[in-house]
Amino acid sequence: MNDKQIYIGLFGFGTVGKGLYDVLQKIKPDNVHIVKVCVRNVAKHRHQAPELEFTTSADEIFNEPHINFIVELIDDAQAAYDIVKRALTAGLPVVSGNKKMLAAHLPEMIELQQQHDTALLYDASACGSIPVIRNLEEYYDNDLLISVKGILNGSSNFILSKIFNEGMNYSDALALAQKLGFAESDPTLDIGGWDSVFKLIIITVHAFGVYVESDKIFTFGIGNMNEHDIRFAQEKQRRIKLVGWAEKVDDNRLILSVMPHLLSKQKYIYSVEDEFNGVVIKGLFYYKQFMFGQGAGGFPTGSAVLSDITAQLYDYRYEYKKLHSAHKPEFSNDHQLRIYYRYDTPHNLNLLNFKNISESYYSEDYKYVVGEVSLQELHDKAPQLRSADVFLSLYPED
Repeated sequence: MNDKQIYIGLFGFGTVGKGLYDVLQKIKPDNVHIVKVCVRNVAKHRHQAPELEFTTSADEIFNEPHINFIVELIDDAQAAYDIVKRALTAGLPVVSGNKKMLAAHLPEMIELQQQHDTALLYDASACGSIPVIRNLEEYYDNDLLISVKGILNGSSNFILSKIFNEGMNYSDALALAQKLGFAESDPTLDIGGWDSVFKLIIITVHAFGVYVESDKIFTFGIGNMNEHDIRFAQEKQRRIKLVGWAEKVDDNRLILSVMPHLLSKQKYIYSVEDEFNGVVIKGLFYYKQFMFGQGAGGFPTGSAVLSDITAQLYDYRYEYKKLHSAHKPEFSNDHQLRIYYRYDTPHNLNLLNFKNISESYYSEDYKYVVGEVSLQELHDKAPQLRSADVFLSLYPED
């Protein structure tokens, strides 16, 4: 029987922090306790949990001798960085849910864990309730992995589900997502693909042992999509999904991207709907394995945070085995992709140098081509593509 006790200093009491509290209230574990909560506005949260002690001072958390575990669940990436670094430096184990901070600072965080012999866990940061990081660490801890591909953002997937399943237009679907709390009032991180790319960076470290900065990864969201793109997908009996993708090509090169994909019915993630996430892991000899679960919401993510917390009852930590592998692939954008590209003017068509154009259409109000273009060129032209009246999507042959 494990008699270790965890006494938590919690930062943040928003959707996930409150979700963690509610989960703990429901199951009432004997060995996990929230001691104190640091928030910006004590009055706003005190009535939600009258028995908890709230503070606005991080020092009160770190100076409390009873606290032996830090849980960071706040939106501010810089503040999250300061909290996690301070905790690790003090030798306190930490759980973090801030994927933007982790994606920017993961190499430093790995080094701090080693220097101070303590653990940072963050499975909840990547795909909500899906334990993708722990599975990559423990089960896929070898060189057989070929690709990780999936829907990593529940907000954008909810919007796309409403469009393709219920015929809603984009603006109404976005407004509904915001009303239900799946999308922020400023949805740029979600629909622009940035939330997905932060998660993809974290996943790639554990899947392939390679860290890639976000500005090197081609990222293109669904904000430019219009009714013509939706109709094109429907006519081809496909759906548009925003997909994060990391794949080993030619044995030693690793490509990464976040962009819409035109998916056919036989793809696993074609049927991932609403705020759910789905991740397909493909290996050399075990082919494909599919993980599916809720990627957003207080209870699912709070439960994932609790799983990270209770793992510390057994002193669990990530080993980052792939980082030390002699067979790590090298990140590259040198790869040809077949894409659907809808444009408005000849200038915007000429933004990209297409090869092997297999389909094209031209009318006064709708113009597109289907052809091959290099991932490097997409990356180099990403700022212009995002600001122009164009939409593009990976268009696989099958």
